[in-house]
Amino acid sequence: MKFLSGILSFLLVLFFIWYSFFSLMPNEGVDASAPPTEFSTQRALTPLKEISKAPHYHGSEEHTRVRAFLLKELQALGLETEVQEGFVLNKGWRGLDRPKNIIGVWKGTGNGKSLVLLSHYDSAKVPSFGASDAGSGIVTILESLRAYKAAGKQPKNDIVVLFTDAEEIGLDGAQLFVNEHPLAKNAGLVLNFEARGSGGPSNMILETNGGNANLIKAFVAANPEYPVASSLMYSIYKMLPNDTDSTIFRKDGDIDSFFFAFIDDHYDYHTANDTYERLDRETLQHQGSYLLPLLHYFAEADLSTLKAEQDHVYVNAPFVKMVTYSFSWVIPMLVVAVALFLVLLFYGFSKRRLQGKAVGRGFGALLLSLVICGALGYLGWMLLKAIYPQYTEIQHGFTYNGHWYIAFFVLLSTAITFKIYRKFNSKKAVASFYVAPLTLWLIVNAAVAIFLKGAAYWIIPIFFGLLSLFVLLKQEKPSLIFLTLLAVPALSFFAPLIQFFPVGLGLKMLVISCVFVVLLFGLLVPVFGFYRWKNMIALGSFLFTVVLFFVAHAKSDFTETRQKPNSLVYYQNTDTNESFWLTYDKVLDPWTQGYLGENPEKASKYVTSAAGSKYNTGYSFAAKAPSKNIAPLELRLEQDTTLQNTRKVTFTIIPKRDVHEIGLYTNAETQFETLSFNGKIVPKDTTDNAFHNRKSNMLLRYFVADEDSLEVSFSVQKDIPLNFQVLEYSYDLLAHPQFSINKRPKHTMPKPFVNTDAVVIHRSFVVDDLMLEVEKATDSSMVSPISVE
Repeated sequence: MKFLSGILSFLLVLFFIWYSFFSLMPNEGVDASAPPTEFSTQRALTPLKEISKAPHYHGSEEHTRVRAFLLKELQALGLETEVQEGFVLNKGWRGLDRPKNIIGVWKGTGNGKSLVLLSHYDSAKVPSFGASDAGSGIVTILESLRAYKAAGKQPKNDIVVLFTDAEEIGLDGAQLFVNEHPLAKNAGLVLNFEARGSGGPSNMILETNGGNANLIKAFVAANPEYPVASSLMYSIYKMLPNDTDSTIFRKDGDIDSFFFAFIDDHYDYHTANDTYERLDRETLQHQGSYLLPLLHYFAEADLSTLKAEQDHVYVNAPFVKMVTYSFSWVIPMLVVAVALFLVLLFYGFSKRRLQGKAVGRGFGALLLSLVICGALGYLGWMLLKAIYPQYTEIQHGFTYNGHWYIAFFVLLSTAITFKIYRKFNSKKAVASFYVAPLTLWLIVNAAVAIFLKGAAYWIIPIFFGLLSLFVLLKQEKPSLIFLTLLAVPALSFFAPLIQFFPVGLGLKMLVISCVFVVLLFGLLVPVFGFYRWKNMIALGSFLFTVVLFFVAHAKSDFTETRQKPNSLVYYQNTDTNESFWLTYDKVLDPWTQGYLGENPEKASKYVTSAAGSKYNTGYSFAAKAPSKNIAPLELRLEQDTTLQNTRKVTFTIIPKRDVHEIGLYTNAETQFETLSFNGKIVPKDTTDNAFHNRKSNMLLRYFVADEDSLEVSFSVQKDIPLNFQVLEYSYDLLAHPQFSINKRPKHTMPKPFVNTDAVVIHRSFVVDDLMLEVEKATDSSMVSPISVE
């Protein structure tokens, strides 16, 4: 009977671990035969297929086609549409572009605040098809609006649909809307749909300048079917430098947002694999399961009452959906838990149910497990990168076999912990061994209460743990099934976190997974402590890790479905009349070696100013390339005047080919008294200069659309040298008529986050030299302004 009880207990543990993941999201999409008032994945996929036919980064031809398509979709839904357009100067990123936002308005019957449904329609530049990021958000909005209209409802609040542009290059469409569009002034709430992968559950995160209490109450009242949300993510998010469109609404407009983003299958993020086929259908259904009930609720709610000063702890949980309570409860709950723990310790020692030596052994087992498993996670991943150097080509750090590695490290940590506890523990000392994990968890919760209140829901499993300790102290032979059920909150809250961190932040976070395995194991000591077959579980887990390692190894190479990111750039320096092949890759493949050779030189030998990336990636290798007759840019001096000690200059950079990006560089120490680009004035800083605190020579990165030129106007002290460099990027190396680039092998794809497959032309100039050209032209009776090519 005890054996059967143990087996059933173990099966229950496995079941609740499985259910903690299974209950997070729908297990299938809904087909088109569903009632018209419901969200249908299949119906949403129809416009997604059209949106994601090709990469549609800002300024591309496909970008224009997608915009026209979305305008028609909104008009078909009966919305009043417009395109908002204008230059945006991003001071933080020193970027300039001209977003074209798509706006649709459904007028409500009331006169309250409006509800904004938000996503972005530009894909990541160069390689990405943008099916998940953020085509999934766009079609979630389109299908939810269709279903809402099918219900025959007329919203009380105005509904504003905003598909922003230029999100991927600086959140600039959101800046244009929030700071310049009249509709932004009446916005009461934003529902933003995003992606950082191509699958997995969608996480709800808040953006607010104040407290979250009223927002969380409203979210719970709207009652989405599969909420995945926690105040832990909210607290961490508020501490980090964030970059979503919702951030702009919060910072520039003090407008609250819910935003929803899925992060699994992170290896597809911003890559050529962000396609219609690879987007998980269940994930898209999960996005719809959020928006439709929220749309029904917030279309009628008073959006002016969502501001609050108080924060709430909140977390999703199986069966009850959401648990939420005020931050003001955090300290009292901790105090009560500590008091109960001390009472139980006094009772246990006074009744001799707790033994000091066994308690000490319990601390030894726990700390030894933490040290070994923590070291395993940290050093193990470093070792794997040394064994498989190709993993460094995946910049965001989540490999195609990443889930297998998570399972490997989790099971290996489980095996180690079971083995250690088998060595230290006996069935008669389970209560004593439980003192150590409860002590550690109370210390953790004390730190949480001070530094990270959003994680304060971690105290809930501790109360169940204290009840387990009480049972262990009162009963010689407690019910193992009952103790297992008391561990359900711990399994529900912490098992998904074990996977969450390495999936969202890369496999370097495997160390957190390993530590959490031990911490979770500690809360299950009342169950595992009674198992006679700890060695068997440890051995079984270890044997399974061997299988997992070989599976991961078998998936460590690059194939047509697991493509190697690679890069190739043609770089021409017009100052030296030299041309080079460049790459960002650290591990070359036959395709890149065909241009760079088997033993390429370091790129720094030839290129001193390399374009960086999100992950600070510079050019790695270079080889000389044949010279090509690429159309040079045109430099036109518009003004060069000196009055007293101030020199005012205006020049225009005019591309003569299909250029997508212009980088403008000058000495970082040059101080501009005034500075503007295409009429957008750079605000002065505390030194009364513009862009004074530059840590690099980069002055501006201009993302070109519609063959625009770049006008640069500034004033400086008259004796300051005015030397500039211009880098022109076109993302057309593989299609350029002057190149015959071999077709990229199917097991490779363009490297994300960098300007790859690009033709880059470098040109230096001195403003005084441009003036000499103007003077020569004037002497020859030519009309100023003069073009200098």
